[in-house]
Amino acid sequence: MNYDHIIDKRQVRNAFERAAPGYDQTAALQREVCERMLSRLDYIKHTPAVILDAGSGTGYGTRKLATRYANAKVLAIDIAPAMHVRARGAISWWRQFLAVLGNQTGNRPGYVIGDIEQLPLKDSCAGLIWSNLALQWCNDLNHTFAEVHRVLQAGGLFMFSTFGPDTLKELRQAFRGIDEYSHVNRFFDMHDIGDMLVHNGFGTPVMDMEYITLTYDDVVGVMRDLKAIGAHNATQGRRRGLTGKTTWQQAINHYETLRVEGKLPATFEVVYGHAWKPQQQKTVLTPETRRKIGLA
Repeated sequence: MNYDHIIDKRQVRNAFERAAPGYDQTAALQREVCERMLSRLDYIKHTPAVILDAGSGTGYGTRKLATRYANAKVLAIDIAPAMHVRARGAISWWRQFLAVLGNQTGNRPGYVIGDIEQLPLKDSCAGLIWSNLALQWCNDLNHTFAEVHRVLQAGGLFMFSTFGPDTLKELRQAFRGIDEYSHVNRFFDMHDIGDMLVHNGFGTPVMDMEYITLTYDDVVGVMRDLKAIGAHNATQGRRRGLTGKTTWQQAINHYETLRVEGKLPATFEVVYGHAWKPQQQKTVLTPETRRKIGLA
């Protein structure tokens, strides 16, 4: 079995711990995807009493959800405690900002340290589970979706975004053939994600995707941004030491061949999805069936 693409969760937690202080200054892509997800809620009639923001980071989505669903209890869960520290500080500022505007809506979220793959919550406790660009840090999506299904109430909504397999294709291409190490995380195809949702008991999922391309002046800028948001390579097959000067220069030279109109592209395939946990249905037995099984 090839373990190269297994995510090292300790590495993930440490990376986001280090990234937390400057995360909000760099995470423009995460905020943009969050806003696009929020706009999709405009077309969904659902009023959850409890909302779980799974992979909440510094709380941008948490604050938005708390304002949109003012009467709901919002729980933010993240693997990195430092992200919660930043989120708590931002919440205080956000409430002051709303007060100045004369808008008192928005409640105070609760914070839980935990992993989406093993949610530390009781069964059927949330009406909406929201996850913006966090599922790519899960090793076992089948198990993750089973956990989401367990925690979600019957009739509840699971809405998420994640990265698809074309994400950072330029960086992957730049390192191809240079060494035997893994340099980019593995990402799941949209159709495979949909199949896993159905397999874990969700109603027919709605899936779509789009490409978002960021541009940079140099490769160092690409790597600096990935490090600043904690999104650099965390696979077990990564190089544990520093990349050698020769290897790094070869990768830069390969990446440079992809320059378009003076800029280097960094492509992100963003996959969006939502699915419902079906309402529990009572089985009504006909008189004939009851007689056959000895209940008549």
